[in-house]
Amino acid sequence: MPILKPSRRDLLRLAALAPGFVLPALRPASALGAPETDNPAHFRFSLGEANLTVISDGYLALPASGLGVNADPEDVRRFLEQHFLSPETQYSHTNHLLIELGKARVLVDLGSGNRFLPTAGRLFANLENAGIDPSSITHVVVTHAHPDHIWGIRDDFDEPILPDAEYIMGRAEHDFWTEDGLVSRVPDEMQQFVVGAVNSIQAEGLQWALADEGHKIAPGISMLSSPGHTPGHMSIHVASGGEELIALGDAMTHAHMNFAHPDWVNGFDMDGDQTVATRLALLDRAAADRVTILGYHFPFPGVGHVTRDGDAFRFLPALWRFTE
Repeated sequence: MPILKPSRRDLLRLAALAPGFVLPALRPASALGAPETDNPAHFRFSLGEANLTVISDGYLALPASGLGVNADPEDVRRFLEQHFLSPETQYSHTNHLLIELGKARVLVDLGSGNRFLPTAGRLFANLENAGIDPSSITHVVVTHAHPDHIWGIRDDFDEPILPDAEYIMGRAEHDFWTEDGLVSRVPDEMQQFVVGAVNSIQAEGLQWALADEGHKIAPGISMLSSPGHTPGHMSIHVASGGEELIALGDAMTHAHMNFAHPDWVNGFDMDGDQTVATRLALLDRAAADRVTILGYHFPFPGVGHVTRDGDAFRFLPALWRFTE
């Protein structure tokens, strides 16, 4: 399976080796400035009988040169500027999902912890601010083993932060990252990602349930195979009361570009062709069946719908409601 190289080779190496590294927060004149105090970092809504909470792990500021790496750079720049986005810096939110349905409390992904960029790693503090007891979480599902999704699995003593939860990962994802000798076969800038993934997956005391397509996490909650971004990437499907939601993970990472240009891939997408095929299948399904989606890196809270727009698609942020 081919692995695409990011457009800036130093990005992955620096991000993995130097937690203090962060790019300057460049912003176009049209962007909103930061508040003097923090905004709320969680968002609650319901889906049928399920109670869902989106909790932020912070944000990532990455070079925008990693977007649309198979497109004309001028086309990408023009697209970003037309959407009031910086052509220099990609500002990505990190939207984790907590699903409460029946007796299950399922957390999707574990964030960066203190091992990646200093602007992230806020998941557990924000869970506490939302009044959620981490010890009540029954299942942890990891969509894929990139740093911002799994490196927060361990505390400072390298022990699992949620030792009593059931841990679930796609079988193909687990097998890819733990394959013997992988670290010596990937590009230099990927090596620290491999080391970090293996250290996270093999944290002392962890036992993984390895999932294939359709794996049932709990009644109404299942795994959806969505490879391409990584070889065994999984999304999460929630169904309750005739309503559906798909937590995309990184199957889609940009709330504008992935919809208007689903054939453009990013530097972090390991298999570009598979990423596009998966993305188109998800977009087709969400548009045709009116499935709600949650994008991990979409603008917070990242919840919305998909509509067709000619030969492409558009993301429509959901209308959220006050307490009734």
